[in-house]
Amino acid sequence: MTYVIAQPCVDIKDKACVDECPVDCIYEGPRKMYINPEECVDCGACEPVCPVEAIYFEDDVPGEWSAFRVAETEFFAELGSPGGASGHGPVDEDHPVVAGQPVSTG
Repeated sequence: MTYVIAQPCVDIKDKACVDECPVDCIYEGPRKMYINPEECVDCGACEPVCPVEAIYFEDDVPGEWSAFRVAETEFFAELGSPGGASGHGPVDEDHPVVAGQPVSTG
């Protein structure tokens, strides 16, 4: 099990979660942050600091955002497990589920 960053993060990317993550498993896409399920240790430190309440335990993602569970996993299928977001830097493309979201102006 792992945590998932859902729709409320799209176009917000506050990054408070990045500062709290003890294992550096939260990667940045163009429109949203992503938690690497292979690197996440399920500590939950990221969840309470998210100001838009976008982070959910995998089994608790609301139904309307269930596609984000799949998006999080598929996002890392090609990227793999680079061993830490800070050493990798931002990723150039979002998962299609995220890229297809309406643009939020804040």
